[in-house]
Amino acid sequence: MEMVATLFKKLLEGATRDELVAAGFGGYYANHETCPFYLDGSGSPWTATYTQAKGEPIADLYNDLAGEQKARVTYENLIKLTDDPLVKDTLRWLREREIVHFQRFGEALRLVEEYTANKKFY
Repeated sequence: MEMVATLFKKLLEGATRDELVAAGFGGYYANHETCPFYLDGSGSPWTATYTQAKGEPIADLYNDLAGEQKARVTYENLIKLTDDPLVKDTLRWLREREIVHFQRFGEALRLVEEYTANKKFY
């Protein structure tokens, strides 16, 4: 999220008030100027309620896998929305990072499932 917010701030650098208002950022600018403020696509602020941790490793890892896939799709959609080659490069890098995260969570899930399947002797 930090990199997307920073990309957003960089893209707004140097924009005039009139340009921001014309682009539909008047309300955002009034509240936050050009500081990154985490919002979803509808303008709702990010909150910790978006985290879905249950405290059970297998359930949490499946949730992590789903989160990485959702982030990957979001980056793909953002790539489709821009024609700036540098922005596309940044978004592609972030998308690839989500793919690697997905793979690592998948490996962790496999290890946890193997561990829980083993008979425990005490």
